[in-house]
Amino acid sequence: MNDLRSTVLIVDDDTAGREVLVSILEADGYDLAMAENGYQAIEVAKAILPDIILLDVMMPGMDGFETCRRIRSDPSIAEVPILFLTALDDRQSLLSGLDAGADDFISKPPDRYELRARLLGISRLNRYRKLLEERQNLETTHQQLLLAYDKTIEGWSHAMDLRDKETEGHTRRVTELTKKLAGLFGIHGDELMHIQRGALLHDMGKLGIPDSVLLKPDKLTESEWELMRKHPQMAYDMLYPIEYLRPALDIPLCHHEKWDGTGYPRGLKGTDIPLSARIFAVVDVWDALTSDRPYRKAWSREKTLTFIQEQSGIHFDPQVVDLFSKVILEITTVLIPE
Repeated sequence: MNDLRSTVLIVDDDTAGREVLVSILEADGYDLAMAENGYQAIEVAKAILPDIILLDVMMPGMDGFETCRRIRSDPSIAEVPILFLTALDDRQSLLSGLDAGADDFISKPPDRYELRARLLGISRLNRYRKLLEERQNLETTHQQLLLAYDKTIEGWSHAMDLRDKETEGHTRRVTELTKKLAGLFGIHGDELMHIQRGALLHDMGKLGIPDSVLLKPDKLTESEWELMRKHPQMAYDMLYPIEYLRPALDIPLCHHEKWDGTGYPRGLKGTDIPLSARIFAVVDVWDALTSDRPYRKAWSREKTLTFIQEQSGIHFDPQVVDLFSKVILEITTVLIPE
């Protein structure tokens, strides 16, 4: 008995011939369908999409060779395995069958055990082919879904930037620069994709900060700063329920941690801070200082780089600062404001 039921289309103009095949196969659990000629076989095959076709060669009107050729020319049924049933045993007939697209031959009248063995082999191969196609389709669908997710993330980050006109474009710039720097640390593949998503989402927690605090033109009060410092945890709490984003949450949660342990929200120190967040922290400060703000003009790159170097071992990971210092002034200016 097959572990998965396969549908077999029996095509034979002879009633007795069809009945012999049914008597052999019905005990093996196949779903059996019938056709009395080639024209009917094509219509039935298109309607039920069988797993295997048992096709008689000698039929009136349209013989098995022509039927096979027509099946192979129809995209909807072209890949269905075809097993010829024939009393012909000359070499030319076999070659004609192969040329028409047959997968195998068996002599009439069929030997019960040989037929069952041939069908079992063909049905298994066809089943494996279908499983492979399904997996490929599933992988394609998965990639399309991830692309849609990433477009949604980009939309969220853009909406955050639009909320604060003064920092518009900040997320895009820090994301691209963080990816470049992470790549220099040997981070690639899925891990780099998680970093990209985390960078895009780094300020999502600010959705929980009132405009009166987030957009306040004056210096924040201590209570307002206390609220502002909650935005990394807010981002984590907001995004953690989305399972596929969990590997990307190191940056949203930890990008305000400091190397010396004086950062927030958890006061992590040194290498307890995830590497992605240590990389992002340098890039985030770089972009903030080299961009205009309502309360100050942008710093020069040289001044900003000096400040970052002074903060090595205090705010920033010294290893990240060293690599950043070597490459930042050489990175294309497309990502860095003048």
